[in-house]
Amino acid sequence: MIEVQPGPNESTLEVRMSGKLTAEDYETVLSPALKAALEKTDRVRVLVEFSPRFEGFDAGAFWSDAKLGLSHWRGFDRLAVVTDVDWIKTSMNLFGFAMPCPVQVFDLDELDEARRWLSESLGSIHMSDLGGDLLHVQLMGKLDSGDYAQAEETLDAFIRDHDGLKLLLDLRQFDGWQGLSAIADHFSLVRDHYRIPSKVAVVGNADWQKLAEKILSRFLDAETRYFEDDDFAAARAWIA
Repeated sequence: MIEVQPGPNESTLEVRMSGKLTAEDYETVLSPALKAALEKTDRVRVLVEFSPRFEGFDAGAFWSDAKLGLSHWRGFDRLAVVTDVDWIKTSMNLFGFAMPCPVQVFDLDELDEARRWLSESLGSIHMSDLGGDLLHVQLMGKLDSGDYAQAEETLDAFIRDHDGLKLLLDLRQFDGWQGLSAIADHFSLVRDHYRIPSKVAVVGNADWQKLAEKILSRFLDAETRYFEDDDFAAARAWIA
């Protein structure tokens, strides 16, 4: 059996699964609820709780689960899975990285923590005008897709108001991306603006960030340079 109830806002759903799940459970309960939610908002955050009375899926339910996920692939903003079933935990930990959204697994006694995680901000992109054509961009925490929409609006507004763009990209507090969609949105942003900056300084504290700067330099029509985290002042002086 599948029970669906709204979360604290229209972009959140809570799904409780118990007993033996069938294709009919998906087709008559979960799929209509998800479709209705996506008619109100572009992306939904979903909490899925497997109750202590959960007995597994039949063959039809497995197929329906796969179809549902693929048909709404871009509609998930975040997924919290609450369960004490070991094979579900293992599956989510192994394959969660391939989801288009952040995925986190919680024990049954961590239901409140799952709700908090579903509602909190995991990362952010801060932009500061440093004068002239210099823009300071800080990537902080773990970014998801929603962070990029606002960032693109701010970046486009800066470009409209300035004759040029020199980018100080600050990765000192950046922990990566949540899900494949966030990575895709990151590269989409780079692709759409790669001809605009004249100089890019990357400040970081990890080897992969240094490598990223070298890769970035091949895509940008800009002079780029990497600086270690304690050389922030030097990075700002170089780009200015």
